[in-house]
This record gives sequence, C-alpha cells and structure tokens, in this order.
Amino acid sequence: MSKRNVFESNLKTIGLIGINDKSIDSINGEMYKSYIKILYLPKGYKLTVDFTVYDTSQPSLFFVAPNQFLKVEKYGTASGHFIFYNRDFYCIQIHDSEVTCDGLLFNNMNNMPMITVPKHEGDFINYLFEQIESEFSLNDTSHEEMIRTYLKQLLIRSVRLWKGQHLEKTIVEQNIHLDFFRKFILLVDAHYKEKHTVADYADVLAMAPKTVTHKFKRLNLPQPNEVIKNRIILEAKRLLVHTSMTAKEIAHELGYDDPAYFSRQFLIKTGDSPSGFRSKYLETSKAQ
Repeated sequence: MSKRNVFESNLKTIGLIGINDKSIDSINGEMYKSYIKILYLPKGYKLTVDFTVYDTSQPSLFFVAPNQFLKVEKYGTASGHFIFYNRDFYCIQIHDSEVTCDGLLFNNMNNMPMITVPKHEGDFINYLFEQIESEFSLNDTSHEEMIRTYLKQLLIRSVRLWKGQHLEKTIVEQNIHLDFFRKFILLVDAHYKEKHTVADYADVLAMAPKTVTHKFKRLNLPQPNEVIKNRIILEAKRLLVHTSMTAKEIAHELGYDDPAYFSRQFLIKTGDSPSGFRSKYLETSKAQ
C-alpha cells in the first residue's frame, strides 16, 4: 500500500495517502467508507461518485461525504492525494460557520462534488497538501491543530473556487441568496424521507412556497421541487444497488405509503422502474 500518514487521538482521526496502483484497492473498499473524504487528482483519472462518472482533464478536487459511493476507476501517470477524516476531528456541520462548505462541497444534492483547479491556484493547493503531509512526521504537541488549520484553508479555498465555477458572479456577491440555498439543501438532506413537497419546507422556513421558488429562480439552479425529488431518487438508487431491499421496502423507507406511486415517480425521473434500474446497474457493473 502507498505510504499512509495517520493521526489518531481521543476518537479523532485524519489521514493522508497517495492515490496510485498500490492504494486503489483500499480506497475503493470498505476501509474509508465511513470517513469524510477529499481527493486531489491530476489529469488522467476517472472516478465514480454515486452515479456520476468524472474524468479529470486537469487537476481537480473532489469532496465525498460518508454516505456517498466512491470508486476510482482509473488512475493517471501522476499520484493523487486522498485525505480522510472523521467528524470527531472536524465536523463540517458543527464548524460550518468557519468554512461554509456544508451544502456546497458536501451534501450537495446537485451532484457537484468536483472542482477544477486552475494553474494560478495549483501552487497553493499543492502547498497545503505538502504542509499537511509534513505535519504527520512531526512529534509536536501542536501538530494536530496545524493539520486542522491547513484542512480549513483547503476547504475555504475550495468553497471560493466552487462559487466561481458553479454560480453566477451576481449570486456570489449576494451571500444572502447563497445562504438560503445552502439552508434549503441541508433541510432537504435532513428531512427528505418525511417531507416531499416545497410546501413542507416552506412551512419550516416560515415563508410561502412561491417565495421559496422565486429565490431559487434567482440562483439559476434546479427548482426546489426538483432538488427534493433528486435527493429522494438518489437515495432510492443507493438502496437499490447497495442493499437487497425490495422496491416496496424502499418506498416505505423513503416515506411513501403507496409503493406504486413511488415506482411511477422513479420511472418518470430515471426512465427505468426500480427493478429495471437495479438489473441494469448490476449488469453494467459485472461487465466492467
């Protein structure tokens, strides 16, 4: 296996390893599934996050939450970096005010965990990874906090890049709209099993459904109803391919009393019935 730098203390864990032919199997296995993950990949890599395939034509950052499926399909000629850490080391929800990454880099139902790194940013990103790696070799009482400081810098820099690549400039300047988007995304991620309509979330936000829809129009992103449906369908897909649950059981798990209605909604969004999607995905996986 590639060199594995790990810090562990009082349930807190963070580690950094190189991504290459020696580490691919462990990265794609169960070892790191429960961790929050950041990948920094040079060009020439191919990976799958949930059900989206990404190819890196230039250095890119990926942000993967513990509940997401990750598989590095192909690695390039240069080694990449793989950071993994648990919530005890740095909780993106509790410390979100420090880096504002929750709902953008992580837990973003629009499936945008990828950021391309332009040349003028590459030196700084490389510097952060080099500093994190060097801290693992130090026997110093402050190195835990230093690693956390570099991690925060990486997240803050990445959020800035994400905004520039995924949002219009006018929206980035209007932080109030971006904060609303993040709040809505996080509410959906927390309640998608029991709340299925825009009106449900409008009640929580103490505003009219039309107001919520209007705010999303200004963001030039998928409408709130689509965000809700996409989150439900994403979870259904995960359960279909990673568990043996039946379509009926999945429907009930996702808060639908009528399995037939859920199956119709799944068909409309994906073009396949739940059973058809499972068969097609498993057949494709076997073929690969």
